[in-house]
Amino acid sequence: MHLAYPAVLSALLFCTGLYGVLARRNAILVLMSVELMLNAVNLNLVAFDVWLSRAAEETLHSGQALTLFTIAIAAAEIGIGLAIVLAVHRNRGTADIDKLRDTAEGHEPDGPDSDTSGSDTPATGTAAEKAEATA
Repeated sequence: MHLAYPAVLSALLFCTGLYGVLARRNAILVLMSVELMLNAVNLNLVAFDVWLSRAAEETLHSGQALTLFTIAIAAAEIGIGLAIVLAVHRNRGTADIDKLRDTAEGHEPDGPDSDTSGSDTPATGTAAEKAEATA
């Protein structure tokens, strides 16, 4: 088998995962897309390991060993990621990444320029104008 076949398949998998990371709003789907990207890397590691071992006549198989480490890291990432997503879903009631980003940045529902004092004073102006408005 030529090296181009697994390389093209790996590129397609990686592009699909990248699209999933950039376009999805659900945190679980983003984690699945990251897994697709890691599997594309694993496919490249194994394909190039086999190709280089044929050329050099060595049996070190370092690409396959790196693939095993990547699989272990991916399993740990999914376990911790799902635990975080479940904890956030219990606390916030949603797994929508855009809504979680807004709450993390401290945005209020009315917007960042809203007056939180509860009075009718204008948000802009000098201190003298604000004093006149409260008097």
